[in-house]
Amino acid sequence: MPRSVNAVASKARKKRILKLAKGYWGRRKNVWTVAKNAVERGLQYAYRDRRVKKREFRKLWNQRINAAARTHGVPYSVFMGNLQTSEVVLNRKVLADLAMNHPIAFEAIVKKVMNSAP
Repeated sequence: MPRSVNAVASKARKKRILKLAKGYWGRRKNVWTVAKNAVERGLQYAYRDRRVKKREFRKLWNQRINAAARTHGVPYSVFMGNLQTSEVVLNRKVLADLAMNHPIAFEAIVKKVMNSAP
């Protein structure tokens, strides 16, 4: 009895991986075993870095808020603590954007938060 192989499925699998490897350098783009390893590694990094990106942006927003708050004589921790106790509901992303692009609006928020502090 002849050996049966599912060539259609295996060809499709290889084609899918080689399509993902398009643009890679050297043998990574056209040799099956090398491309498979490169694509798997790349997908692992992509999965991990979708979470790392969130951390990195939060760190950036915190630094921007801290720098802008300190120009008004308020440290970051005091500003954020008073922000939580006041009725101002803004997240770090919006605060960082205001600090960078609209410093007058950010100054108004700092004054409001510091005046409403207990």
